[in-house]
Amino acid sequence: MKLTLDALLVLDAIDHKGSFAAAAKELYRVPSAITYTIRKLEQDLDAPLFDRSGHKAELTPAGDKLLEDGRSLLRAASELEAAVKRTATGWESELRIALSDILPQCDLLCLVNEFYQENCGTQIKISREVLQGAWDTLTSGRADLTIGAPGMIPSGGGYHYEKMGSIRFLFVTTPDHPLTKLKKPLTEADILIHRAVAAADSSRNLPVLTTALLTGQQVLTVPDLETKCQAHRDGLGVGYVPEYMVHEDIISGNLTSLGVASPLPLAEIYMAWPTGEKGKALDWFIQRLREHSLWRNVFEKQ
Repeated sequence: MKLTLDALLVLDAIDHKGSFAAAAKELYRVPSAITYTIRKLEQDLDAPLFDRSGHKAELTPAGDKLLEDGRSLLRAASELEAAVKRTATGWESELRIALSDILPQCDLLCLVNEFYQENCGTQIKISREVLQGAWDTLTSGRADLTIGAPGMIPSGGGYHYEKMGSIRFLFVTTPDHPLTKLKKPLTEADILIHRAVAAADSSRNLPVLTTALLTGQQVLTVPDLETKCQAHRDGLGVGYVPEYMVHEDIISGNLTSLGVASPLPLAEIYMAWPTGEKGKALDWFIQRLREHSLWRNVFEKQ
């Protein structure tokens, strides 16, 4: 068989990272190794996978087809590998945790430090996801546990999920923004004429989400909530952010929270993991997430 899982892994990395060089960085390889893998794959399959006529290599129809079906093979291989390792030792060789950017990383890192005291040898790999990307990593088989996923739970099943808590969002601007002059709850018409700042959904396969953006509104798109908050501080646009992330800015006067006619409801936040037998490491994290008062400054008191 000429098609290998490693070649599919390289093709997948090129597609979601956007370039051969970025894929090489993600896979800890030199760019020439990535180029060689793809050229050899094209030779073995006798089919061009990339159109190199422009400034940027683009997937051909054959490349699209191979990537679409190849991702199913990668998921199956990953699930088989995990199942074998769990059967052999009970402890996974690697546990992949997807953490939503709506939650700060510090609490999870404290939990990881506690986990290392088990001395079980499981490698921990943490990825940072935005909006529906937290679900996408789980449903696509790229994560064993997702933490902080939004309440837009995808259909299809294949996973367990539990609510972690709820987060309040505030509509913020800089103190000198024109919207602060309006002495009333803001309507959509009031907000529409002003630029919004939005965090880009990191989902690869599930439909991406946008939160509280209005049709026709100018939008500045940034990679995550941390950057979004900074853009608001710099006066680059208006929009909703988690209250805990801008609490100090509002106290200090860097940002102003404005009332809106139709405020966002509390955002429900979930953790989730695949159905089936759990390895010891995954079970350890699930139990600690249930027991510990993590992110106590983030979630609304019920």
